[in-house]
Amino acid sequence: MVDQRPSASSIRDFATWEPLLRLLRADREKRDATGSAGSTGSIRVAGRIDRYSWSLDLRRPHPAPGRAAQVEDMQEEFDAAERVQSALADAGIDSVSFAAEIHRTGQAVLRLFEPGPAVDPGVGNPHPGALLLVDGALPEPWRRLPDPVTGAAPAPSADPEALERSLRERLPDAIGATEEEIAATETRLGFALPAELKALYRVTRARWEDHGGDYEAAEREAETVGCELFDLDGLYVADASSRHFRWGIAAAEAVDTPPDAAVQGLVGSPGWIAFGDNGGGDRLAVDLTPGPRGHTGQVILLSHEEDTGASLIADSLTDLVLGRTAEEGEPAGPETQRPPLVARVNIAGLKSVEAAAHPRLEVLSIGVLDGAPLSLAPVLGLPGLRTLTAYPGTLADPSEIAGLTGLEFLELGLREWRVLLDADAVPRGLSAAAIVAHGDWDPVPAMALANEILALRDRPLIVQTVLEGDVSAS
Repeated sequence: MVDQRPSASSIRDFATWEPLLRLLRADREKRDATGSAGSTGSIRVAGRIDRYSWSLDLRRPHPAPGRAAQVEDMQEEFDAAERVQSALADAGIDSVSFAAEIHRTGQAVLRLFEPGPAVDPGVGNPHPGALLLVDGALPEPWRRLPDPVTGAAPAPSADPEALERSLRERLPDAIGATEEEIAATETRLGFALPAELKALYRVTRARWEDHGGDYEAAEREAETVGCELFDLDGLYVADASSRHFRWGIAAAEAVDTPPDAAVQGLVGSPGWIAFGDNGGGDRLAVDLTPGPRGHTGQVILLSHEEDTGASLIADSLTDLVLGRTAEEGEPAGPETQRPPLVARVNIAGLKSVEAAAHPRLEVLSIGVLDGAPLSLAPVLGLPGLRTLTAYPGTLADPSEIAGLTGLEFLELGLREWRVLLDADAVPRGLSAAAIVAHGDWDPVPAMALANEILALRDRPLIVQTVLEGDVSAS
């Protein structure tokens, strides 16, 4: 661990943390039937504070029956956490985890952990998130480009002239974009807009100021077009970079496009031109890189709740405006039903690694089991296996991981990582890694192990600051 002496920054001033530690100490003592924390005479508390949220092992008071919880019921917690958040903002730090040992006398040793640029923040606990072992590396789904589709063409329903004519009839007062404005947008994007999209913007340039503050006019335009239309400056390419990701989640995704799919199952595409919103945060896009059964220029929906893929809305912009939605595809026949690229072995899923193994497997996730730990022998040598996640205690022999030479992401428990580190058997090709520490709020062991893993690749380490003080009641 990289230790750092306290500086003048208030985030590294014990007084900033004192109210929070006092609150956690009092809560823990109430929960401890003996009134202390065991024979050591001290208690341990931990948590994480982010700029706009916090995660604490703290039991909150229950409101009176029939009354919802109010801010004032948790005012002490809010005040203590917001004191730290203010110091984070002053220091320009996004997140900090902490662990403290508080003696019964009130003397406390507080350890702060700043993740740094090579660590994703954890989710819902003080432990580190994914460790970024290669600067700028992207998970495989975010690197995937669209496959070429031979013979892709616009749908028979695509009719720019009919589209423009219908829009002018229904939006007679709309102000359209000039050819110069459309050309400027094409220059910004680096390619020519499809004919239907040009026809749409020739009728309305979708600027709020053109409605003169008339909300009903804006609503009529959205109803006519079929979405909340972006203006030309808002048009963007919905490629993979437009979808945010966390390594630990994204590495467990897989891109798959069945031979009967209308839309390619990508994270994003240089041929997806986002032009509107459905009012709920989902984006509509014109698709210039369709799937094997799709049409060039079809309209797709990118859900804000999903990381990959898109759904077909209409075969063309003309269909969208005229209210002709796309039909659901036929169920896949036997010739298109393929083994999944992502396999989950656990008490509710597959029962063995053998059942998950097949040549196309990319992601293997081993969760809670109701039997003996498993061997990885059935998946050794699989050409595409790039992600392995294993719940602590589920692997019979963690050293088998050394034979998975294609891994780019690995998530294991503390003991399993210890086996690999001691044997110098951490896979060389990893781009990112993660530590599973379920059920244990103490981040100190995981932080120390994380720095060992980061040091293997000469990555920036997690910085630890040690502070001492007294949290006795004043």
